[in-house]
Amino acid sequence: MKYLHLIWAALFRSKTRTFLTLLSVITAFLLFGMLDSVRVAFSSSANVAGTNRLITTSKLSITQSLPYRLQSQIESVPGVKKASYATWFGGIYQDPKNFFPNFAVGPGYMELYPEYVVPPEQLKAFYATQDGAIVGEALAQKHGWKIGDTIPLQATIFPTKGSNNWNFKLVAIYRVNDNKRKGEENTLMFNWKYFDEANDYIKGQVHWYVIDVANADQSNQVAQAIDKLSDNSDHETKTQTEAAFNQAFFKQIGDIGMIVTSIMGAVFFTLLLLTGNTMAQAVRERIPELAVLKTIGFSNRSVLWLVLAEATLLVVLGGLIGLGLAALIMPGVSSASRGLIQLPSVPAATWGLGLALMLIIGVVVGLLPALRAMRLNIVDALAGR
Repeated sequence: MKYLHLIWAALFRSKTRTFLTLLSVITAFLLFGMLDSVRVAFSSSANVAGTNRLITTSKLSITQSLPYRLQSQIESVPGVKKASYATWFGGIYQDPKNFFPNFAVGPGYMELYPEYVVPPEQLKAFYATQDGAIVGEALAQKHGWKIGDTIPLQATIFPTKGSNNWNFKLVAIYRVNDNKRKGEENTLMFNWKYFDEANDYIKGQVHWYVIDVANADQSNQVAQAIDKLSDNSDHETKTQTEAAFNQAFFKQIGDIGMIVTSIMGAVFFTLLLLTGNTMAQAVRERIPELAVLKTIGFSNRSVLWLVLAEATLLVVLGGLIGLGLAALIMPGVSSASRGLIQLPSVPAATWGLGLALMLIIGVVVGLLPALRAMRLNIVDALAGR
């Protein structure tokens, strides 16, 4: 573009103002890059193709329980290698601030997660001990637990014999070798049979089934066959990927997409006001210069495009830096959380939407100043009127 040097000079005429405005744009698009990536992840398709491990829950909600008898039916579905089940417990250790995931699991549950490394003798003791518990290494270190300790939990949903006090004996500790997934070690599990016998609330019910598919290429067919088992019953199921199942947990707090959209709407509205004021002030200060451009032969249309290009360049430059920083920061945040937070990299959809927003915001904030510059009367401008 032959006028790029002219646009660049005009943009950085007041360096302090431009850098502060640029910083605001960078911050806005940094937030956009991170938040919209999360939105895209939560709204992504729950396609199960190519997935070896599936999760079956109630079609209505993950909080709805399913009958335990589905276990044998699921295992009889062609393509299912093995299956187990779990029930959410939601107990609290000493203080609500100490909350960590805890749930009851059926036989063979740990074997469905080969990435969870457990000493064979400890795993055997876990299944053999009625009130036995298995915890992640990170959780054990955090609370100073060791094999043989008794772990008291306060029930928030399921009382036992009229009391909320549950006690579990720590008999096994598992670890995850992948440092990026160390956050998964902050979990406690105990035997479902003990839970089923001791709780006062439900009997013969589970919250989800974990299914190991023999052939990942047949995962779609297996998922459909499992869901057909309960068609037109009072416990219809939904079989999905682990990622979709985890998303369902987070979606219980609200509509993630709406929350993210609302936050970004407020951020970009503020950005429009700030950048619009910057451009209006920049054009107002350069009225004599714009009049000179018209005097030496620049047409009204040329002046219009110069101001629009200046506004758009400011927003696009800041936006690209912001999205680039988001792409660099997000893997670091995921790594620092040791797997507790899994942020996706900035997806192509977010880049595309971001570029479109940059152009739209650039045109919107530059349009009024550009129209003013286009309609500028040379005589009045040079006379200071």
